[in-house]
Amino acid sequence: MENNIRYVHTNIIAQNWKKLAQFYIDVFHCKPIYPERNLSGNWIDRITKINNVAIRGIDLTLPGYDNNGPTLEIFEYSPDNITDGKPVINRQGLGHLAFSVDLVEITLKRIIEHGGEQLGELVSRDYGELGTLTVVYACDPEGNIIEIQNWQR
Repeated sequence: MENNIRYVHTNIIAQNWKKLAQFYIDVFHCKPIYPERNLSGNWIDRITKINNVAIRGIDLTLPGYDNNGPTLEIFEYSPDNITDGKPVINRQGLGHLAFSVDLVEITLKRIIEHGGEQLGELVSRDYGELGTLTVVYACDPEGNIIEIQNWQR
């Protein structure tokens, strides 16, 4: 029996799901996929192993994909589990989201205008026959790391 496998989504747990979703809509032109999620009840308690959990949020289309492609899922949990950890690029676990853009500098400016911040330096590196990579790491308004890159061949 064949077991077909397909990547579905990446999930970000937000402090404020509406504001974070709006950031990805404004900066990366993601589009909301309705209905919004409002999950609660015994079934979700059993899946998450959190008693009386409530999850609110939405899925967003990713640039270059339609509603049938992989999505960015932004959820907010109640009860929450907020930590004060600052983002670092070498933290174990999921590291960052990456977007290919035409203009790295313009996208970085939009990130900052919408409440994000630059994490490292913007760098261009010549890789010979592979082309030139222009890249920078930044953070969304909640500290999730984003890589912005462009390859010129």
